[in-house]
Amino acid sequence: MQNIIEEIIFNFSNNKSLYLGENVTIADHMLQTAMLAEKNKSSDNLVCASLLHDYGHFLVEDPDKLVDEKIDGEHESIGANYLRKFFPDTIIEPILLHVEAKRFLARDLSYFKLLSEASVISLKLQGGPMSDDEIKQFKSKPYHQEAIKLRRFDEGAKNPKVRLKKIKEYKELLISKLK
Repeated sequence: MQNIIEEIIFNFSNNKSLYLGENVTIADHMLQTAMLAEKNKSSDNLVCASLLHDYGHFLVEDPDKLVDEKIDGEHESIGANYLRKFFPDTIIEPILLHVEAKRFLARDLSYFKLLSEASVISLKLQGGPMSDDEIKQFKSKPYHQEAIKLRRFDEGAKNPKVRLKKIKEYKELLISKLK
């Protein structure tokens, strides 16, 4: 089980890819998301979910190619399904639902206006804003509220000037959340 922690630290430490059209790396984006969760006094589970929410991008061979070809890589499912062996649902489900949360929130024009250009493009690839039926389904899912919180942190975590914590500073938290 400890090997997954070393793998996570390795992937964060060695990621130099920009975050799909943003001015930060995927790793920096996830670190910022976790830092925002901490700043907002979120539970350790939500901090951990925020830290790992885009881990699926590390598992996809060429995430930029997917965007170039206008394909949704379903990083949330890839990451959640991979991490499910190691972490409980309290962490996995918000990760799995964070794209749905974006689609849910995107119906609100004030939220939609906050989206970066890259987020607007990915929103289209992910199905666009939810329909009324999709909203009912989403609201019936456990952890949808946590996914909405995660999503709001996600949108605020794309600043290249933020002083970041190191992934190793989250090692004890990650270890404490293993199944």
